[in-house]
Amino acid sequence: MIIFLILLIPVLIAADQIVKYWAVHSLMPVGSMDFIKFGDTKIFDLTYLENTGAIFGSMSGQRWFLIGFTSIVIAAAVIGMFIAYKKNAKFLSFVIALFIAGGIGNLIDRIRFGYVVDMFELKLFRFAIFNVADIYVTVACILAIIYVLFIEPKKAKAEKNE
Repeated sequence: MIIFLILLIPVLIAADQIVKYWAVHSLMPVGSMDFIKFGDTKIFDLTYLENTGAIFGSMSGQRWFLIGFTSIVIAAAVIGMFIAYKKNAKFLSFVIALFIAGGIGNLIDRIRFGYVVDMFELKLFRFAIFNVADIYVTVACILAIIYVLFIEPKKAKAEKNE
């Protein structure tokens, strides 16, 4: 399982970087394009954005802080993944691998460009513009909450009853 996770991380990072490559070379020249719409209602657009900050553009212009902080969080996540794996928490190990891939995907952009390339714009709710790496991190956070609320208590109860 650990070999699978170690191989999964670069595959996820590559997928993120391929989509960002497409956005830089195909989407940037046009700026934005309709992707999903029903009648006159726009649901989802592809919109090129260079985000120099963190979530929702916060901490804009703090490139080196964001690179350093992200690097520390990724290193902690790597350690956490190995600890979780040793505790036989395969689900949690997968969640952490997803988080690591998302962090590294955005870290690559910050180091290369000084900003993160975003391209998915949810128009229906006027939400932030985001990218594949952001999706990895968001899904990882949701799965971590599920783990903490539902899986870990069952495991602790089972261990207590043994």
